[in-house]
Amino acid sequence: MTRWGILGPGRIAHKFAQDLLTLPDAQLYAVASTNLQRAEEFANQYNAPHALGSYEELLSLPDLDVVYVATPHIKHHENALMLLKGGIPVLGEKPFAMNGEEVREMVELARAKGIFLMEALWSRFMPGVVKALELVQAGAIGKVVSVKADFGFRAPFSPEGRLFDKALGGGSLLDIGIYPLFFSYLMLGKPETIKASAIFGSTGVDEQCGMVLTYADGQIALLDSTLQAKTDCIGLIQGETGQIRVHGRFHETMAVSLEPAEGEPTVFDFARTTHGYDYEAAHVMQCLAEGKTESPLWSLDDSLNLMALLDAVRAEAGIVY
Repeated sequence: MTRWGILGPGRIAHKFAQDLLTLPDAQLYAVASTNLQRAEEFANQYNAPHALGSYEELLSLPDLDVVYVATPHIKHHENALMLLKGGIPVLGEKPFAMNGEEVREMVELARAKGIFLMEALWSRFMPGVVKALELVQAGAIGKVVSVKADFGFRAPFSPEGRLFDKALGGGSLLDIGIYPLFFSYLMLGKPETIKASAIFGSTGVDEQCGMVLTYADGQIALLDSTLQAKTDCIGLIQGETGQIRVHGRFHETMAVSLEPAEGEPTVFDFARTTHGYDYEAAHVMQCLAEGKTESPLWSLDDSLNLMALLDAVRAEAGIVY
């Protein structure tokens, strides 16, 4: 039985906790919030034995196996360092931190102490995304020519809300633009050049961001994110002999199509009854059971590389926090 803690009982944490209930070898053991009443309500809802009114109290629970950090972006670095210094393994919500310097500090500490640390990039563990990568690696569409991915939704404008507050790391790039960027990185690796441009709203956050990445082998990635409109949220991997369509929303897809240039497509179905956080949670538990301090599927080097790409997009587009 893996005893989980949750730091920050917000919207995503609820979904994560609901999916933990579907794993027979997982227990939600503790919930920590800066508001004790909120922690108690969350703990009661998911039968967690410990409700804590501060994050630091997690360090006093010797039976805790791993903590899921689900606080706002700007707190990820601080929260992860606190847990790692206390010897507690960490699954940290994406983006891993606010910039490459913060991620490097987290990674160096985890490696120095030999403690498990992983970015909660749940899409890497979605069966549909895994299948798409397998098809690419098997040469199912020949040489990849381009990757296209979009992520957009119409966000109700709230100047005080997290999405529109620069002080909280708001904007489209870190919240949802990370998914198209992750998708291109997974399929094509690190690019040779990055071009990016953003549209800024009245609060100064990027409400839209477009990215063009080119690669040494002649491929191109066309990526975008927006808080202003609902988009198809599809991932397309186009090759010399066909394409792979990762159906919307691609980062949590339940269907993948292999579409040859000639002939009928093959559709792979990945229907599920959970939100999809159970896949990453199960992977973390497997890593812990095997004594691993990093994931072999989404390593700390991968997180460093992805944050380097996010930093490069920010510099190119003029996105500043």
